[in-house]
This record gives sequence, C-alpha cells and structure tokens, in this order.
Amino acid sequence: MNYFVTFLLAIVSSFLVDNVVLSRFYGICSFVGVSNRVKSAASMGIAVTFVIVLAALVSWPIYVFILVPAELTFMDTIVYILVIASLVQVVGLVVKKFSPSLYKALGIYLPLITTNCAVLGVVQENTAKGASYAYAAADFGTAMANALGTSVGFLVVIVLMACIRTRLEAANTPKAFKGLPIALITAALMALAFMGFQGIGA
Repeated sequence: MNYFVTFLLAIVSSFLVDNVVLSRFYGICSFVGVSNRVKSAASMGIAVTFVIVLAALVSWPIYVFILVPAELTFMDTIVYILVIASLVQVVGLVVKKFSPSLYKALGIYLPLITTNCAVLGVVQENTAKGASYAYAAADFGTAMANALGTSVGFLVVIVLMACIRTRLEAANTPKAFKGLPIALITAALMALAFMGFQGIGA
C-alpha cells in the first residue's frame, strides 16, 4: 500500500510540482511550435507520451543489466538516442498511415522528438540512480512513475497552451504581441501558475 502511494505521489510530482515544460523548460521547441492548434498539440502530446513511456521502459533494463555490467555507461546517451529514434520512427509511420494530414501538420516537429530534451532528460534521470543492481528493483517503479507523470504533464500543458492560443487569436491582441511574443508570455504565466503546486511537495 505504501509503495502504491509512493508511486502515485511520484506521478503527481512529475506532473504538477516538477512539470517538464513549465518547471524544467524541456521540450520548449515543440511546445511553442505545435501548440497553435488543439488537434496538433494533442497529437504531439500523445506521441511524446508514447515515446517517453516506452523509452523509459526499454532504456532502464538496457542501462542496468547491459551497460553497467559491461562498464559502458559512458555510452548511455548514444544508446538512449538510438532507442528514442527507433520509437519515433514507429510513431511517424503509424501517424503517416492513419492520418496523412496530421503527419503533414506536425511537420518537422515529429522527427524532432528524437532530440526532444523532455524525452532524453526523463530517460537519463531515470537511470541516474541505476548505477548498480541494488537499485534496479527499488527504482524501476519510480522510473516508470516519473515517465508517466512527465509525459502526461507534457500532454496536458501543450493542450492547455493550444486552447489558450486559440482563444487569443480571436482576442484584440496588440499587433506587436501577436504570434510568438504572446505565446511566450502565455507560457511564462502558465509557469507562474504551476509554481503554486510546489507547496504540494513541501
């Protein structure tokens, strides 16, 4: 029961208290670039969620049971990028097959998930404590909770951002602030709002 509570708290912490975009500023490129339409933002969020969770699931055993025993931990970043790139290719093929219009709308941002620091950062954080077999059993659950919380947090904030930007298009925004400037101001205000959740982790 205590482990289940810890698992849920880890998800909530990664989702709200330490949001990957608004607290750590990972994945800002796709967050700003794709959040101009709700459908594109939701699709990007789902794609990133899929990649983060699967990358965490695959990378953890590779690191703990292959790289650590073989003393090849210095190659972890290369291995993670290869894993993430493979998953992104799968996502890209699926999206292109079932929704060519969405594939075109996502454009360059879909393959850029490979180098999205939100994905790579989560995987590296998850294995930072996995330097020995002693951590493997205890921290795998925490690693997956972090991956779930982070990915859902990315999905929620990018959809929220898209909803706000859709409303702003109809608002009487000064010409100098239209487009990217108002998007950055909106992101800053969202970050301030999410800072209020930091009391949860106190």
